[in-house]
Amino acid sequence: MKCIGLLATLLCCYGQQAAIEKYCLGCHNEKLKSGGLTLDAAHQDPPTLEKAVRRMKARHMPPVGLPRPDEATYNTVIAALEAKLDKGPVNPGRVDTFRRLNRTEYQNAIRDLLDLDVDVSAMLPPDDISHGFDNITVGNLSPMLLERYLGAATKISRLALGVAPRSPGGDLVTLPADLTQETHFEGLPLGTRGGTTVKHNFPVDAEYEIQIRLARDRNEHVEGLYGQHQIELLIDGERAKLFTVERPAAGKDHHRVDEFLKLRLPLKAGPHQIAATFPKRPGVLLETERQPYEAHFNMDRHPRIQPAVYSVSINGPYNVAGAGDTPSRRRLLVCQDKTDACTKRVLTTLLRRAYRRQVTDADLAAPMKFHREGGLELALTSILVSPEFLFRIERDPPRGTAAPGEAYTISDTELASRLSFFLWNSIPDDTLLDLAIAGKLRGSTLDAQVMRMLADPRAKTLVTNFGGQWLYLRNLASANPDMRAYPGFDDNLRQAFRTETEMFLDHVFREDRSILELLSADYTFVNERLAKHYGIPHVYGSHFRRVVAANRGGLLRHGSILTVTSYATRTSPVVRGKWIMENLLGAAPPPPPPDIPVLTEKRSTAGANLTMRERISEHRKNPACSGCHNLIDPVGFTLENYDGVGRWRTTEDARPIDATGGLPDGSKFEGVAGLQQAILARPELFVQTFTEKLLTYGLGRGVEYYDQPAVRKIARGAKQDNYRFSSFILGIVHSTPFQMRRPQT
Repeated sequence: MKCIGLLATLLCCYGQQAAIEKYCLGCHNEKLKSGGLTLDAAHQDPPTLEKAVRRMKARHMPPVGLPRPDEATYNTVIAALEAKLDKGPVNPGRVDTFRRLNRTEYQNAIRDLLDLDVDVSAMLPPDDISHGFDNITVGNLSPMLLERYLGAATKISRLALGVAPRSPGGDLVTLPADLTQETHFEGLPLGTRGGTTVKHNFPVDAEYEIQIRLARDRNEHVEGLYGQHQIELLIDGERAKLFTVERPAAGKDHHRVDEFLKLRLPLKAGPHQIAATFPKRPGVLLETERQPYEAHFNMDRHPRIQPAVYSVSINGPYNVAGAGDTPSRRRLLVCQDKTDACTKRVLTTLLRRAYRRQVTDADLAAPMKFHREGGLELALTSILVSPEFLFRIERDPPRGTAAPGEAYTISDTELASRLSFFLWNSIPDDTLLDLAIAGKLRGSTLDAQVMRMLADPRAKTLVTNFGGQWLYLRNLASANPDMRAYPGFDDNLRQAFRTETEMFLDHVFREDRSILELLSADYTFVNERLAKHYGIPHVYGSHFRRVVAANRGGLLRHGSILTVTSYATRTSPVVRGKWIMENLLGAAPPPPPPDIPVLTEKRSTAGANLTMRERISEHRKNPACSGCHNLIDPVGFTLENYDGVGRWRTTEDARPIDATGGLPDGSKFEGVAGLQQAILARPELFVQTFTEKLLTYGLGRGVEYYDQPAVRKIARGAKQDNYRFSSFILGIVHSTPFQMRRPQT
């Protein structure tokens, strides 16, 4: 039979013509064009071939129920296709010439540039998400956004240089409304309960007023205020004041109960830690016939047993004594005389770090002009709103230095910026920048720098930022399970969920363990609050520690992921199944069709309770829904032993949980353990997906079909190193998309 197109020709070369005739041509022929694909249409079409490879790797093709090849045939066909695709022309892709620092990158860059920790979330809007990450669509700078950056730069410049505000101001920190404060919080002194810690940068040496407000109910009564209580104010871990609060006399209102919980005192400029907490009293229990909930945060369903902190405000400065000696002033003022030479030295040092390259006289001209007109404050502000700081700029080589349209290797300074924003979400440090400017960053030096940067505390951003977005941990902040369905849920549990997953990721990344351990681990990290929620005995205290526990090892069993993939009142096998397919298997289902019907309510028309499986089964009978749900639902059902907030259960409404399920390849198994084993039986899908997610995050653009040869090379190299985390990082850093760039056409 005549070979049809590139796919057929290639498979013929590998003796696979019989496989084409038996498994492919029945659907992908000129007459049926199943999925819009014929083998003729795939002729010399790498995007289509890459889709075919992905579908075959996931065993989606041929569909379950039709004759399928054995594993050896699958692997031979896939290897043949990949070998051909990997020999194609080099295409490193192209990131935008101008890429604005997103909010996280801006905050970290200010920290490393000025030695100043500031929270810019109130100054700058959140960034849009694309391809799962917020560092993709950052090419624009609207007039309104520019105004926000200018306001942030002005405020940061004054704070860094110790310029007193024109009038006293204030900062208010409010605690989450559903925060239970009956136990010790990590980071506060032992023997205390509840409260909060606030890290604050004081601009100048002066007097400041710190005020504490207590939580109130809807009647404006201080909650849990029975008898006399003490509250302690600490500055940098030392007691500044011990207050006593008492319940007002009967009939008196509570509005003045905490008005005296304030202290005015002199403080030196710079960062200080303010804490407000309660000395712990003997254990108090509500009088109830049932085991009390761990949650105590409102008067309705979770009454507070004792008072709680609602907010801490810091006001000032008053009676300013001077700019003071702060880490940011020491970082900026490398010399302090009034000469032009000193000013140039200060600005040159600052510009070199801010612009991430060697500084020229032309770069100095504008900041020097601003300095002459308004001093160092205005010069610093101009630098912080300069395109050279706000944008990561990668320029095409000059005309004539490279063939038109030919991919080129980026410069060492551009590589240094790519590397630092990948691993630190921040600007290069002096060590990295010195090597880049000297043209000595590549080769064995590059590997050494990568390992140095991974060992630096700033690499924690791979956990909090990459991991937080890849695994949807950021969505925890907006997760609000229904109090009637899950009455024990509070912000303490929400925070514990996130800490558990972040500590787990950090352990795997920092210890340079195999990424397969993200799924296969038999351990997790818990404190007392989370251990009680999970039913793990003998864990006490607020600090987290590693434990081995049944049904709790690996990401698939983490309360954080199980909660963000559930609805407020129930689990969602659909959302959970989609999350697994999209984030772990790289096989995102198509978007739902318009006007899909709503899921059946809890009770059927006969009045009997329906389990989640039964409700979705009814939903799946609709032809418009069945196609996708037949792929998604079996995956999600395997997690049904976990309720909407991650607790283990064996029944739903007194009926046994049915956690049988399967993958789109037709494999069948039961429960999360079966799902875990099925994924790890063919780990290449998870490995490829992890590589693509990390590469997307590192490049700041979506992964395209022409990046797949690089993805495969990274995954194969990591396999030789037992899939250790650092092997993926090094593979990405050395990859064609990371080191090269396609010019503007």
